[in-house]
Amino acid sequence: MPEQPFRSGYVSIIGRPNVGKSTLINLIVGKKIAIISDKPQTTRNRILGIKTLPEAQVIFIDTPGIHKPPKLMNKVMVKIALQAMSDMDAIIFVTEIKRKTHPQDLFILKSLGRVKCPVVLAINKCDLLPQYPEMNIQQMTENYQSLLSFNGIFHISALTNTNVDSLLDRVVGLLPEGPMYYPEDTVTDLSEEFILAEIIREKALLLTRQELPYSTGVLVESIEEDDREEETLVVIHATIYVERPSQKAIVIGKGGQMLKNIGTQARKEMEAIFGLRVFLKLFVKVKEKWTENAMILKRMGL
Repeated sequence: MPEQPFRSGYVSIIGRPNVGKSTLINLIVGKKIAIISDKPQTTRNRILGIKTLPEAQVIFIDTPGIHKPPKLMNKVMVKIALQAMSDMDAIIFVTEIKRKTHPQDLFILKSLGRVKCPVVLAINKCDLLPQYPEMNIQQMTENYQSLLSFNGIFHISALTNTNVDSLLDRVVGLLPEGPMYYPEDTVTDLSEEFILAEIIREKALLLTRQELPYSTGVLVESIEEDDREEETLVVIHATIYVERPSQKAIVIGKGGQMLKNIGTQARKEMEAIFGLRVFLKLFVKVKEKWTENAMILKRMGL
């Protein structure tokens, strides 16, 4: 048999907030590159994840959830997501099991109707179906089919890795012949500062639960190695931005306990990344309307 041609290309993962896009891309690339929480708009930036297979290299673009943007930060996020639809070799539109088509899905489908590349539908969170016997996934599938012509429809669970391999196989088959754009051991192009800042933000969102709004940002101010006689220590200074003093009080917590917990959990994950001991120094800063501050947003990579 003749050798199969190597395929490569860019694939955008599109969907409204909190449907599991970040969980899906982390699963596919085999490494955590996008943070996860149950709060909407957790993903703010374009996240690039690279999956290299013997026969192909797929460059995934995980995007912020598409939603109605009330602030400058949200407008930037939605712009990033919509831009990710252009110049792609394929698009994965991710939604989740629902009784009715979500209004934001209708907006996304309208935008997808204008793209030229193939679109694959991934209906996520199918692991929840046993809990909701009233859900008719076949009816839901037919509803989406009536709204757009898809190049494949998959009922998946990014949480339990159900049908994700089949989804990936389909996407690879849609890619053109092409070279390997990145070294085969590369999984993302994100900067070290960005990944570390996202780890801190994730821990803050998870630990404060519903008390803290999503409008919380993190900037890593410096990363330095401190070579000591007995070991090398990575010293990281980072600032958590909030918009009001009441939010600062939540992040710090009684006696500084919340901030300590955030730092401890973030530090443990960072030490696993570096393979070295980490000293993490966190500061909390109130910056009113920072989500409207273009300079801060730029420093955060937005």
